Amino acid sequence: QVQLVESGGGLVQAGASLRLSCAAPISIFRISRGSWYRQAPGEKRELVASIGSEGGATYADSVKGRFTISRDNDKRTFDLQMNSLKPEDTATYYCTTRNMWGQGTQVTVSS
Repeated sequence: QVQLVESGGGLVQAGASLRLSCAAPISIFRISRGSWYRQAPGEKRELVASIGSEGGATYADSVKGRFTISRDNDKRTFDLQMNSLKPEDTATYYCTTRNMWGQGTQVTVSS
């Protein structure tokens, strides 16, 4: 069974940067949309960013201008570059593609 594996989370101070990576070893990666979601304690899971097979990306308003989603078709990874992090970005971040989900990686931003 294919599993997605996220990495790159951690504890940082406000204003810092983190880069999350999601390995998606599926044969149809090149034609698959990939997305990052996040869920804070007591909150619903929300869409953060999404990237299509041609590279077109969309973002939640709360992260526009700070986060950048990208894809590497050779490595079969979806990455999320997060800059100017804020305490409200604290959450567990999940990647998803083709109805598959990773286990999540924790991002904690201290003020």
